[in-house]
Amino acid sequence: MSGDMSQPEMPQQRDDHVLSRAGKTVRHPHHPWSASTRALLSHLETVGFAYSPRLVGFDDEQDALTFIPGRSGADGWAPAVDERGLVAGARLLRAYHHAVSNWRADCDLMWFDGSRGTGDPGRIVCHGDFHPCNIVWDGLRPVGLLDYEYARVARPIDDVAYACEYFVPFRDDVECMRWLRYPEPPDRRRRLSLFAEAYGLTSVVGLVEHVITMQRHTRGLIIRLAREGVPRQVGLVRDGFLAEMDARISWSSAHRHLIEPDRA
Repeated sequence: MSGDMSQPEMPQQRDDHVLSRAGKTVRHPHHPWSASTRALLSHLETVGFAYSPRLVGFDDEQDALTFIPGRSGADGWAPAVDERGLVAGARLLRAYHHAVSNWRADCDLMWFDGSRGTGDPGRIVCHGDFHPCNIVWDGLRPVGLLDYEYARVARPIDDVAYACEYFVPFRDDVECMRWLRYPEPPDRRRRLSLFAEAYGLTSVVGLVEHVITMQRHTRGLIIRLAREGVPRQVGLVRDGFLAEMDARISWSSAHRHLIEPDRA
């Protein structure tokens, strides 16, 4: 869903996306959909998904989750540069999808984008923000998966396409080498194929187009949520992130020949 591409008016809101560390826990501020996030984390613990933080308590303002030690955030890019890290990331996404594939909650759940429930034939509760920075790494091995606030009901391939934007990555050579820890321009076509195969796809045909579609969808979703006053998206629009999104979409569209499978 691309949405209206015009600039939204931004309500005056604080950005309540900031996390805080307290000993062995991480405090997550509440959102309107926090009850759904807690239900998801509870389900992942019940089925034995070893990579999610555990909910240890909550109050009227925050959820307290276990801290998972390792490299994450900006330090998460380097492990994903190595093809072994890329493959491990794809397998982690597959493991998450398997963990939620049969989940049917006994209560009505609402997610950050307004989707509801826990899925139906062909749809699951996707992670929604799967990329190297939201993985906790021990060397080239994932030991944690963070940030479930953007979970939503969607098709598994939507999560895969979103992840490919960052793991392939759909970025220019300068950004790859200056910011994303690549020692040389990445072989994007090979990396797309490796990620898809490790996840379990039998073909990459159409996957590049799906990545671009997800980029456009994300842009439209940011606009809609900013108009609705969701603080995180209000902040993104205020800080000029839509222009960055436009540049990403333009690059992906103009350079898809670097990534799509060779049909020669």
